[in-house]
Amino acid sequence: MPNPHLSILVVDDAKFSSAMIGRALTQAGYQDVRYANSAAEALKLLESRPASVLLADWLMPEMDGLELTARVRQIDEMADHYTYVILLTGKDGENVLSEAFDRGVDDFISKASMNEQLVPRIYAADRLCNTLQRLLQEKRLLMQNIASLEQRNLVDPLTGLGNPRYLRQKLVDSLRQVDARGGALCYLTIGLHNAGELRQQYGERFYNELLHGIARRLQQLVRPLDVLARLDDNHFGLITLLEDLHECSPSSFKRLHEGLNLKAFKTSEGFITLKAGISLIGLDSKALPVEPERLMELAADLLPESYASGRVAAQRLPLPT
Repeated sequence: MPNPHLSILVVDDAKFSSAMIGRALTQAGYQDVRYANSAAEALKLLESRPASVLLADWLMPEMDGLELTARVRQIDEMADHYTYVILLTGKDGENVLSEAFDRGVDDFISKASMNEQLVPRIYAADRLCNTLQRLLQEKRLLMQNIASLEQRNLVDPLTGLGNPRYLRQKLVDSLRQVDARGGALCYLTIGLHNAGELRQQYGERFYNELLHGIARRLQQLVRPLDVLARLDDNHFGLITLLEDLHECSPSSFKRLHEGLNLKAFKTSEGFITLKAGISLIGLDSKALPVEPERLMELAADLLPESYASGRVAAQRLPLPT
């Protein structure tokens, strides 16, 4: 049986199409259905109350379904929510759909088969939304448990990430692992170049909100076993272990750099664009022994080069003499 209280938002600039969709959803038992005639109107409705399922036309004037999806993901990011996005499309082709999946779309309904596909796809989205909401609740409980580690001074209370003491401990462990088992270690410092001016312009409350959002995005961009920590108000640290030193290259972290610089952050002050730099120090067992503090110093010294170039700045140890 469907969940009658599943929140659905239908976005279509054609009123006739919206009416057909609404009639089908109502007949299927869904009671919480809202409508928007444009992407801009949909965003306002989502700001006032999130939806579990967003059903939108791919081709709309001013802002299409892909752009709307990107904006919805930014809202979700700051609200600790997930909106299941389904696009109505007449487009065909594997490349077109693959691009849309990469942009955050969850599912598609062909306009030619909408009468047959609409309700079954919403049923499927309904089941997945229940699972997603449960996982988000479990994540919130996990974050609360992690926050309790603050008593041992290992966790940053604002972001839930590790603090500098935690990062240093993990650096020591990671260096020992490289020494014993081989492989390579990459240490990255992520700096927020325009942090000071943003903080001064918008205030402390906004800046804490921004740091929280940055931490969330970093967690989405790094690998599950990577070690991520907040170093101070302007810097984050990242440790990643790889099989080969050649993988410790700027190209391996291009997605991380672009994810911070090319995608704005949704905040209470609107969409904020960051100017972030990333410095990378790579090493394998041939560079050992080396102290964790030395790695952090080298990365800090390299960070201005990343700010100036707009790219990931990298060095490998041992440094040339």
